[in-house]
Amino acid sequence: MTWNLWWRFGPWEARQKAILGALREVRPDVVGLQEVWSAGGENLAEWLAGELGMHWAWAASGKPERWQRRIGDASVDVGNAVLSRWPVTEQAVLPLPAPDDLDDGRLALHARLAAPGGDIPFFTVHLTSAVHASAVRVRQVRALAAFVAEHRGDTPFPSVVTGDFNAWPDSDEVRAFSGTRTAPAVPGQVFLDAWEYADPAAPSATWDMANPYVAATHGPSVRIDYIHVGPPGPNGLGHVHTVHRACDGPVDDVWPSDHAAVVTELADGVNGG
Repeated sequence: MTWNLWWRFGPWEARQKAILGALREVRPDVVGLQEVWSAGGENLAEWLAGELGMHWAWAASGKPERWQRRIGDASVDVGNAVLSRWPVTEQAVLPLPAPDDLDDGRLALHARLAAPGGDIPFFTVHLTSAVHASAVRVRQVRALAAFVAEHRGDTPFPSVVTGDFNAWPDSDEVRAFSGTRTAPAVPGQVFLDAWEYADPAAPSATWDMANPYVAATHGPSVRIDYIHVGPPGPNGLGHVHTVHRACDGPVDDVWPSDHAAVVTELADGVNGG
């Protein structure tokens, strides 16, 4: 699963409870999270992991000042996190390249997960959001692809890269990262957009004008959140079985985030599953 939690924006305390409720409903094995807050000795990912009985990993932005100015609170950090049913045995962080005028400390987080069928190389990323910054995001996905290749390891399970790419599916940056419609960012390394396996009639927008937090931006609705998976391993290990949008409505009358989540089921190689 991948989900952007909209940091400390809006009614964040009410949203915190709604986020937990939404995750309890989905019951994912692994979640890549973006815009996760940490403040005053509390960390949203740590709290969620405790409530859900999961392991967790966290990486803070090295340049949170622009975020902090937006809410008038210099004590709150922002970053990416991973929640996992299985232990995190390794983690690494990649600060993403950006010009000074757009650099607000976006990053990628790697967490190696000790799943029952073998280690899973799992990643979550948050790319620059400026609408005009496609060229910056292309640089970022090239750095991300190299980061994935570096930490891929020798496990047969394919790399799983989740995140908020802030980019349309046919954009240069998404095409450059997947490497299936243009030359891959790392030679020989390609990824499949899990949504390619979705029902064509299924709602796909993760940035959706039906969400009141998003409606004020005046659209359009678009899919900007992704789960990318490397080619399947032996016997179809890691193959995409299903994919769908989730966390796309209110929980007890509170919309948990300005983003919807994406959830996919991958073949685990156990008993043919």
